[in-house]
Amino acid sequence: MTSLSEKIGFIGGGNMASAIIGGLRRQGMAAEQFIVLEPYAPRREKLLSDFGIHALEKSSNALAQAQQIVWAVKPQTFREAAAQVADHTQQALHLSVMAGITSTSMAQQLSTQRIVRAMPNTPALIGKGIAGLFARAAVSASDKLSIEALIATTGEYLWVTDESHLDAVTALSGSGPAYVFFFIEAMMRAGQSMGLTEGQSRALAQSTFAGAAELARQSPESPEVLRQRVTSKGGTTYAAITSMQDSLVGQRFEQALRAAGARAAELGREFG
Repeated sequence: MTSLSEKIGFIGGGNMASAIIGGLRRQGMAAEQFIVLEPYAPRREKLLSDFGIHALEKSSNALAQAQQIVWAVKPQTFREAAAQVADHTQQALHLSVMAGITSTSMAQQLSTQRIVRAMPNTPALIGKGIAGLFARAAVSASDKLSIEALIATTGEYLWVTDESHLDAVTALSGSGPAYVFFFIEAMMRAGQSMGLTEGQSRALAQSTFAGAAELARQSPESPEVLRQRVTSKGGTTYAAITSMQDSLVGQRFEQALRAAGARAAELGREFG
């Protein structure tokens, strides 16, 4: 497992890196245990103000001290970044939170097989995320425990045994928060069109999503059964559900998720 005495390197210091760093700092890791490479000055300043971490502008042999390296750069910048740090990071266990870069491509660029890919989502920023994880064959059971300890600081996780399944994870949970926000926006607009204020509509929509999601988590019943229990024939919910079914909302939503999964696969071919 991740030790509070280990050093962890981060290539990129943006939102997802900050989510993991914040979780580890809350667990007691000292600022000196983080080696962060972040060329963008405003992000370095934010890492210093938020976590007391002095991030590096350029690659350094200091990265050789890290037992783990977290990759949190944009996919299109991976090759350039890998060329700069590969000589300093071959000893480390690598965790990628980048979309579209395959573990095979990473192994080729970094000259190591100890690579885990993760597909997290933005609720990780408040410790409520969920991540799909895939490990290459060279990753040991001990390595997996170390990765789990790292990811657990941002929320939940699950392992997949086929790397291509991360495309489905991307479509469901990686992109998923945007779908929730999209429906909250629609509910807010509907509420305002029926006379509620923006604040009232937002409070009702947000709390409804949060409450329904928690009920679905805690209930032994399936989402289908929970929906049916709210839907009395001829009632208000029935009118709404019937309208959505007539408009094929369910089928079109599934189609949208498949489009997200297909795009994730395309990114893998494009960058990975």
